Amino acid sequence: MTHTYEELHAMTVAQLREVAKDMDSEELRGYSSMHKEDLLKVLCQVLGIEAHVTHQVVGLDKTKVKGEIRQLKQQRQAAIDAGDHKELKRIRRQIHRLKRQIRRATI
Repeated sequence: MTHTYEELHAMTVAQLREVAKDMDSEELRGYSSMHKEDLLKVLCQVLGIEAHVTHQVVGLDKTKVKGEIRQLKQQRQAAIDAGDHKELKRIRRQIHRLKRQIRRATI
């Protein structure tokens, strides 16, 4: 039976141990005493599954937004150096909005 990372991650430790019990692999030696994160990592290695969740940004040019954030960070530093608190607050809010925009577009 093939598993995905999401399926394995959603399982309890007992369920993961059941999956490991059915497999014959040297890496899984001592599976009954492993914690979930360690067991999950080893199971992913044995099954040949990528051990992380990949996210994709849809409907947004992420590199362009990140470039805007970099420019705003430079402006933020200039505002800090100048002591302009109103400008600093405006820039921080813009950075916050752009980061939220990226998070909302992430699947």
